[in-house]
Amino acid sequence: MSLSPSALPFDDIRNLVRNMPGADEAAVAAFRERNAQLTKPAGSLGRMEEIAEWLAAWHGPVWPKVTRPLVAVFAANHGVTVKGVSAYPSSVTRQMVENFAAGGAAINQICIAYDLGLKIFDLALDLPTPDITEADALEEANCAATMAFGMEALAGGIDLICIGEMGIGNTTIAAAVLNGLFGGEAADWVGPGTGVDDAGLERKRSAVAAAVERLSGERDPLEVLRRVGGREIAAMAGVILGARHQKVPVIVDGYVATAAAAVLHAMDSRALDHCLFGHLSAEPAHARALAIMEKKPLLDFGMRLGEGTGAALAAGIVKAAAQLHSGMATFEQAGVSGKER
Repeated sequence: MSLSPSALPFDDIRNLVRNMPGADEAAVAAFRERNAQLTKPAGSLGRMEEIAEWLAAWHGPVWPKVTRPLVAVFAANHGVTVKGVSAYPSSVTRQMVENFAAGGAAINQICIAYDLGLKIFDLALDLPTPDITEADALEEANCAATMAFGMEALAGGIDLICIGEMGIGNTTIAAAVLNGLFGGEAADWVGPGTGVDDAGLERKRSAVAAAVERLSGERDPLEVLRRVGGREIAAMAGVILGARHQKVPVIVDGYVATAAAAVLHAMDSRALDHCLFGHLSAEPAHARALAIMEKKPLLDFGMRLGEGTGAALAAGIVKAAAQLHSGMATFEQAGVSGKER
């Protein structure tokens, strides 16, 4: 999917949000008809049945399958790290990207375990975005282009995409985005991230407060994104929006990925209907963001790593839900007596 020239770079993004396709209601109806005939008591698989129906709604067909799942990890660096908001130096972002490429990270192991594809996207790591306490992160044209770049992750017949990120300092960025979108105080959105001490936590709060103060009350979601966001957040928002138009179900990872999703939710509360939130991060404000968006995470393992790890674990469950529905016999096929009326 590419964006066409328009008067302003964000015009195309707004048009895509306005013209989002809805769920495939015919596929849902057919799914429910088959689901009622499978060899199990009605509703006995609980949320697994809901997940399979979600797949049918956003990808179909009646027998939903996941054959080309992908974990897309977007990596970016942030100028705000000069304010001492992270326990690690920004050089770790590139080092971890190299670790991903070598197969040595946590996300590599989960992808192997669940037979998931993995792609890493380097978003100009050598050119960190400006310090958001002092300047806007992105120009409008660059922000829109980064969203369009994120959409390219969907190329190649992907039928399920998990979004994740890597970027030292990006829990500070995510907190600023969510604070800008949903209000409250900086302290409501700031957590330990990679493990800062109390002094580091106070520096994070100060940085987020300063960044949001620079917004001067601006609440337009795309403006919040470009002014206090980052390249990985813009790219993930682009993936989510592109996936909606290409009818690809999305699994959102943790706190930072949720900030990307929140930008679209703030534009239209229906924008995330094709998304499943993979897990509840241990980052304290993640639960707050999900509650505002009325989203229920699938897993709660106390994780806060990022890298798409929570989304990838959830993908294993989604694959199982699809297999349960598509592979299970009906009462008639199995010669099993149905429920007496």
